[in-house]
Amino acid sequence: MIAAVDALLKDIRNKRIAPVYLIHGDEPFYLDRIADELEKVAVPVAERGFNQFVLFGKDTDAGAVLNYARRYPFMAERQLVLVKEAQQMSGINDKSAQTLLEDYALNPLSSTILMLCYVKEEGKPGLDERKSWVKAFGAKGKLLGVKKLYDNKIPDWVGEYCREQGAKISPKACQLLADHIGNDLRRMAGEIDKMLINMHVGEEISAATVERLVGISKEYNVFELQKALTQRELVKANQIVDYFGRNPKDNPLVVILAQLFSYFSKVLLVQASKDQSEKGLAPLLGVNPFFVKDYLTAARTFPLPKVVSIIHSIRQADARSKGIDAPSMSESDILRELVFDVLH
Repeated sequence: MIAAVDALLKDIRNKRIAPVYLIHGDEPFYLDRIADELEKVAVPVAERGFNQFVLFGKDTDAGAVLNYARRYPFMAERQLVLVKEAQQMSGINDKSAQTLLEDYALNPLSSTILMLCYVKEEGKPGLDERKSWVKAFGAKGKLLGVKKLYDNKIPDWVGEYCREQGAKISPKACQLLADHIGNDLRRMAGEIDKMLINMHVGEEISAATVERLVGISKEYNVFELQKALTQRELVKANQIVDYFGRNPKDNPLVVILAQLFSYFSKVLLVQASKDQSEKGLAPLLGVNPFFVKDYLTAARTFPLPKVVSIIHSIRQADARSKGIDAPSMSESDILRELVFDVLH
């Protein structure tokens, strides 16, 4: 997916521009990035006042969008019509509106660049690429779907984003950001940009930098909880749990459980692997080789049956967090009980 996005961005930067674009998916970061790039190069700055139209779906409909698209540019070679949040266009799911869009996409005006950014909203179906009006955009222009990255791909994405900004970042800092922020790439990019503004040129982003500038507690985070569990430090683990309980907004239980599940699932993979070398385990676990030693340590600390039991306990904790079997337990109590199960 990222390769397809990069290819499209490269085409736009090189002014290999199509007459129609339909980009869609549940990762708004990339939709915004593509739209921003097209805005930069489609129409010269001096001509944008009359020839660049940025519309929002909730304020328009297919007919109005196409009225803009069918007009000729004012004393210029071309114009741009960009529709953000196109999924909110009035009547976008009606056959009549889709027919209008299909007819235009198959016969676009050569002097107009039309881009629709269609965001998949949570709990609602995304864009169906099998529909004829969607296919029409692909036939005459560019059709691209972008999905949210899986959690295990986020550290690599962080590293690549930093490299694009000309910055260095340590593997631990990548993982810390991934664990703290998750796969919200808009927020992730914003936090990285904020750090870079407050750092010296050429300075590496370290875990300490992330803790200081992003506001992550140095002693009380999921990294430290995993470390305390692996080293069987009961007091330290409970101190972290108490901190999480006092700061639930910054440390939601659902995120903590997901990270612990991922951690111990990887420990299970280590125990099942014949290749116990750091080089061999890194691609299997999908982590930077820097972190493999942590999983090897955990695999030595917890025998295979215990790891299976821990994963079962995490699943039970997740069920309790949703009100199953233990509707009256607080998030702090659920996590404290899980820690007890892990260490006993």
